[in-house]
Amino acid sequence: MSHNVETMAYANETPWHGLGFSVADSLTPAEMMIASKTNWTVSLAPVFKKINGEYLPVESNNTLLVRDSDGAELDMVGTDWVPNQNEVAFELFDEFVQKGDMKMETAGSLQGGKIVWAMAKVRSGFTLFGGDRVESYLLFTNPHKYGWSISALYTPVRVVCNNTLTMALGGKANTIFKSSHRKAVDLNEVKEVLGLAQKKQDRYCELASFLGSKEYSDEAVLDFFNQVFPSMSAKGEKKESRNAKQAILALAHQPGIEYAPNSWWQALNAVTYVTDHIMGRNADNRVYNMWMGTTKDTKLRAAELAADFAKAA
Repeated sequence: MSHNVETMAYANETPWHGLGFSVADSLTPAEMMIASKTNWTVSLAPVFKKINGEYLPVESNNTLLVRDSDGAELDMVGTDWVPNQNEVAFELFDEFVQKGDMKMETAGSLQGGKIVWAMAKVRSGFTLFGGDRVESYLLFTNPHKYGWSISALYTPVRVVCNNTLTMALGGKANTIFKSSHRKAVDLNEVKEVLGLAQKKQDRYCELASFLGSKEYSDEAVLDFFNQVFPSMSAKGEKKESRNAKQAILALAHQPGIEYAPNSWWQALNAVTYVTDHIMGRNADNRVYNMWMGTTKDTKLRAAELAADFAKAA
């Protein structure tokens, strides 16, 4: 399909990025796994070395993580690595989908199968400022990649412009549920964390409401963009970065400017609009970054900064 997105299935409307293929909007988690072509398993395989023209296994502290369906070598991992199969990423949604609290929305694999994800739409969302709708999702990732942990994230999406954040379900804003590959993932532990989604949504709704109630000054919002997108110019030279300039433009032209105009809510969304729809080489690159790459962290930092600026307004 593309460099980062190996396969992607989606229910309902075609995503803004145009990647993937459409599936029925009533699939169970198990059916979504099959439809998204992620119904494969992984295994550990010994490391081989070519000796006198023959490949022979060698003693090593590492082992290969291999996709069983096609033999693709996903990564080199430690011998204590415990493979967590993709079915785990879908099985944990079963209880919530059966209750009607969630609905499978999208799933797929990135980077040749190194990262598998499943995302479900939470039944509840919220609407602010006379029509600004935010839908809530839960994103679960199962990486077959050294140094990466299984994770769960609350993912609010502003409908009018498809701006996305990925946020912690628990404690600190810069932490997420994690489970290392040194043990099998505990589904009960994950489900307990996913149960916090409503609380996370409530807190995000409070943040959006607060930001929408505070207007920015021209000087403050420029300072905000410069902190989010700092310039790489020489020390002492006052010059906005290219992305800061894009955010300034987005502030006046992004979709949804009619909701809480001139507010810090609009300033935050100018940042998320730039990161999700403008930055990056192409849509494939943006999809990866908005969930797992550098722009994910940029948006979280922007949300914290926007709150600080709004408090000072």
